[in-house]
Amino acid sequence: MVEHHRHRAREIGPLAFGVLAISDSKELAEDASGTRIVELLAAAGHSVRRREIVKDDTGSIRGAVARLLADGTVQVVVTTGGTGVTSRDVTPEALSPLAEKRLEGFGELFRAISRQAVGSAAMLSRAFAFVALGKPVFCLPGSPDAVTLAMTELVIPEAGHIVAELRR
Repeated sequence: MVEHHRHRAREIGPLAFGVLAISDSKELAEDASGTRIVELLAAAGHSVRRREIVKDDTGSIRGAVARLLADGTVQVVVTTGGTGVTSRDVTPEALSPLAEKRLEGFGELFRAISRQAVGSAAMLSRAFAFVALGKPVFCLPGSPDAVTLAMTELVIPEAGHIVAELRR
């Protein structure tokens, strides 16, 4: 256990985030999930350097995340939306070419803890995370409840640790 604490002591924070909402039906002012992410990050002492919204379109999603990754003031990227199974949900496909390292455990853990709230429907989520250009990218569902769960249970507790590990 001592090694775990020493390992965790390398965490970095507070962090600067980029937040991207993916939706065909909402404008930034109506984006409850993006707003929830911003609120949770602020409550945890982090900042949001950039916040955008784009349509469920492969090129738009990939371009927006690429811009966030290229922004030197952004350390972590979080997206919301487009991770379901409808024909318009293309976030995993759009971002797969950017992924240098996949963080498979994120999706697995998210679905496991989601099952407690939504039952077997948790398997419909294609939430995932990866590393690109030395930064973690977390791709969350579009539901405010799912965003709250992912941010409070996984992203906020581990982001500083992940950023520190990526700098080693």
